[in-house]
Amino acid sequence: MKKLLSIFVVLFVLSFTTAMANKTSVEVSAPEEAEKGTEITITINVSHSANSRAHHTDWVYLKINGKEVERWEYERDNLPPDADYTLEYKYVVEEEVTIEAEGHCNLHGTAGIGQVTIKVKGAGQDVAEQFQRR
Repeated sequence: MKKLLSIFVVLFVLSFTTAMANKTSVEVSAPEEAEKGTEITITINVSHSANSRAHHTDWVYLKINGKEVERWEYERDNLPPDADYTLEYKYVVEEEVTIEAEGHCNLHGTAGIGQVTIKVKGAGQDVAEQFQRR
């Protein structure tokens, strides 16, 4: 009987843990538009319901125009700071920029890619816009 009760308790705990678990999700924030040559701050809001030694976000990456520019890696002994936290990256805009970020849970994977595009206003673009208004 004790063995049966132990198995029941283990199954209950596992089902409860699975129900409470989630995939790592990210939300990317950046200005919609920036002047050419301007430094912007890209913010990545990371969310994951648990960060313990056994179940945690194990990485978050940031790509700019398809190239990985930053990767934050976490391990059992170097966990993310919280279930919900923010990462920042500074970038100087020279052309239209597509920003992509994704996070990954070591057990459940990813909730998907967060993406934004930044349009650039430069001297040449301003002249073209003034010409079109005439």
